[in-house]
Amino acid sequence: MSNRWVAVLSGGLSHEREVSLRSGRRLSAALRSAGLVVEEWDADGTLLTRLKEHRPDAVVVALHGGEGENGSVQTILELVGVPFVGTDSRACRRAWDKPTAKAELARAGLTTPEWAVLPHATFRELGARPVLDAMVERLGLPLMLKPDQGGSALGAQVVRDAADLPTAMVGCLAYGDTVLAERYVEGVEVAVAVVDGPDGPYALPPVEIVPENGVYDYTARYTAGLTDFHAPARLDEKAAQAVGELAVSAHRLLGLRDVSRTDAIVAADGAVHFLEVNVSPGLTETSLLPMAVEAAGQSLGEIYAGLIERAVVR
Repeated sequence: MSNRWVAVLSGGLSHEREVSLRSGRRLSAALRSAGLVVEEWDADGTLLTRLKEHRPDAVVVALHGGEGENGSVQTILELVGVPFVGTDSRACRRAWDKPTAKAELARAGLTTPEWAVLPHATFRELGARPVLDAMVERLGLPLMLKPDQGGSALGAQVVRDAADLPTAMVGCLAYGDTVLAERYVEGVEVAVAVVDGPDGPYALPPVEIVPENGVYDYTARYTAGLTDFHAPARLDEKAAQAVGELAVSAHRLLGLRDVSRTDAIVAADGAVHFLEVNVSPGLTETSLLPMAVEAAGQSLGEIYAGLIERAVVR
C-alpha cells in the first residue's frame, strides 16, 4: 500500500468550494501520514487531461456540493476507468436529491419527517401567499426549509412564525430552484458516519450536535466555537444502536459505497428520524466524520487508506 499514489479531488466550483479545499488538505495530510503518495487536484478543466496523462492508482473524491456529489465527477471517473473512493454515479444522484432519498427510505419503512417539495415556479404561477398557507396548514409550524439539493446547510432555515416564511423562502431559493419543506422535529441532532469494511458497512459512534443558536446552519458548521459536539453522542444504548442501524440501512438501501454520513434527529419519544445523507462527508477541523473516527479509536488516514485499497482491487 505504501507504493500507492492517489489524487485527492477537492475545490470545484460549487458554493462549498472553500470547505472542499479544507477537506482535501486535511485528508491529504492524513494519507501522507499513512504512507501514501498524494497529490491534491482541483476539479477543473485540466482534470481529464491529468487523469489520462498522469493516471493515479486511485482518486479520492473530497468534493462537496454540485458536481462532486451529484454524480457528475463520478461519471467522468467511470468513463476513463480510474478507480475512486466513494459512491458510484447512479447512487450519488439518488442521494443528492433529498426528496428522492427521503421517498426511497420512507417506502422501505424508515421514519422521516413529513415533507413537501415546491419549485420556484409554483410560487410565481399560483401566488406565494396561498401556497405558503397550504404548506403551513398541512405541515404545521415550525418548519425546516432547505434546498432540495446541496449541502453544508446552505439556505437551510427553521421557521417558527408564518410571517417569516416569505423571507425564509427567498433565502432558501438563493441556493436552488426548489424548496424542501419538512415538519420540524425537536430532539437530539446526530450525525452517523458509515464505512464499508470487510464484513459490510458499519456505523462509527454517533456525533451529537448542539449549535449555540439552536440551528446547525453554515456558520455554525464551519466557525469554531459556535457549536458543541459530543462524540460519542449522549444517547442511551438503545438510541445509539437505533441511529447506527438507521445510518447503515440508509447506506445499503440507497446503494452507497465506501463512506457516507447520515443526519438524523432522536425525538423525545425515542423515534429516530432520517433527515438526509451525504456521500462526501466533510473532513475539515469542525467536520463530523473525523470526530466519529477519533471516537472509534481509529485513524482517518488508515480508514481512507483501506478504502483506497478496496477501490483499486474491485
